[in-house]
Amino acid sequence: MPLPPAPTKRAALLVPEAYEAPARNPARASRKSQGTSDSPLAEKPQAVDLFDARQGGGDAGFAEEADELISRVGSPSGSPAPAHNHAREAASQPRTTRKARSTGPTKLFVLDTNVLLHDPMCLYRFEEHDIFLPMIVLEELDGHKKGMTEVARNGRQTSRTLDALAGAQGADIAKGLLLNTTGHREAGGRLFFQTQQLEATLPAVLPQGKADNQILTVVEALRQQHAPRDVVLVSKDINMRVKARALGLAAEDYQNDKTLEDGDLLYSGALALPADFWAKHGKTVESWQSGSHTFYRITGPIVPHLLINQFVYFEAPGEPSLYARVTEIRAKTAVLKTLKDYGHLKNSVWGVTTRNREQNFAMNLLMDPEVDFVTLAGTAGTGKTLMALASGLTQVLDDRRYTEIIMTRATVSVGEDIGFLPGTEEEKMGPWMGALDDNLEVLAKTETSAGEWGRAATNELIRSRIKIKSMNFMRGRTFLNKYVIIDEAQNLTPKQMKTLITRAGPGTKIICMGNLAQIDTPYLTEGSSGLTFAVDKFKGWPHSGHITLARGERSRLADFASEVL
Repeated sequence: MPLPPAPTKRAALLVPEAYEAPARNPARASRKSQGTSDSPLAEKPQAVDLFDARQGGGDAGFAEEADELISRVGSPSGSPAPAHNHAREAASQPRTTRKARSTGPTKLFVLDTNVLLHDPMCLYRFEEHDIFLPMIVLEELDGHKKGMTEVARNGRQTSRTLDALAGAQGADIAKGLLLNTTGHREAGGRLFFQTQQLEATLPAVLPQGKADNQILTVVEALRQQHAPRDVVLVSKDINMRVKARALGLAAEDYQNDKTLEDGDLLYSGALALPADFWAKHGKTVESWQSGSHTFYRITGPIVPHLLINQFVYFEAPGEPSLYARVTEIRAKTAVLKTLKDYGHLKNSVWGVTTRNREQNFAMNLLMDPEVDFVTLAGTAGTGKTLMALASGLTQVLDDRRYTEIIMTRATVSVGEDIGFLPGTEEEKMGPWMGALDDNLEVLAKTETSAGEWGRAATNELIRSRIKIKSMNFMRGRTFLNKYVIIDEAQNLTPKQMKTLITRAGPGTKIICMGNLAQIDTPYLTEGSSGLTFAVDKFKGWPHSGHITLARGERSRLADFASEVL
């Protein structure tokens, strides 16, 4: 229904006739229609919604007006209406839907150009703090806007963002542009541009013509002008931060692009149950059998630490081992489902059997049709590609669950580039897919009873069902009933990872594999890699799973080299 006209005074109650009044502002009415719910209470405006602390007066004035309204307006019986009690509670308590902000003084962050080119949305990542852009930053931003590279696209996006902020209604550059005018309510600060010459003295050894030194001059001038307020330089350039600290200026790296501060904090996908697990949980465990699997419903202190599709295991000398996967979490209970043992020869997948606990966990995810997205992390030689290919061939050729295997990877060289590659798309990708050829050779040897001609025919059939694609042409594609393998995913940025995962159509399964210790892409770290990003964002989703493979099975030489080199 359309919104009633706004009250003439803050916190004034509407008369009943106003509920059916026509809307005065179509834009506000559309926002109301998007936020309405199906409950009958949502059809009429509530008293709590009439209070808007953002319009001025602060929280103290907001509470005083609410109390004044409560004491002035009452129900026919003389007692306050129930809505007034809600208003008092809303005035006296902070809103729970908003993130609690720090109560200390706000800072002034001076952004370097590389931060804007790295993340076009960085302007909205500083919460209640203010942002200052030196004029030289805008000049450098203008010089990077041409081209089709990722940096050029980010530069153009940043320019559009600045234009939208400057063109907002009531915007005043002299007083600072409100960062929440474009809909980003999490940004509560202002954006300031350098509109006048700022003078400061730097050591003579720093040439004034260089852009970095001009930014440092601005930071020093702002520090003197706004003392004792904190003025902080934010830059992705390590040398820039070192120079700033050498001059006594506060400098920080831009941390918002990092999913994790430390790679050791990455979700591993498996949890070892404590030694006293059965002593604490054994009395309340319910168990039942369904097919070849046993289910356990547990309650206890360990349940809050579990996630959907997380693997748990219990190993203790003299006691039976337990290997299970969390399939359901409700309130204070969790359901565990025992696993299929792919280490046994009768359960081999395309002739491949798992050799350790983590490989068995991974194979259970790869062979589960209900799991649409699987991420595998591990050092070299842990069997990531071999298991993904073996399960893919089984589900494509034997089970007919998927129509074909699509394999792609980030084409990042370890050393110097050897130049352009000849041929079609698949021929150009051939040198990058040496891992595919190596693993297909292993899988072809598992079929020993077919003879030489039979193995040759099998290889031709396998090759016909595996397509090698380049990531450069993935935009706009949709994969239907495909088994997609993304190899060397640690070299992808979060944006590239999003582009690939969103290609999945109905019936498609995507497997991302990578070794976070071997990142070859410049400017990517373990914390900012696309693989880390995907693992962290998908953990706990019922149709995804992750496992970190711990032990190498390639050879004793490769295993030892991974540890000591």
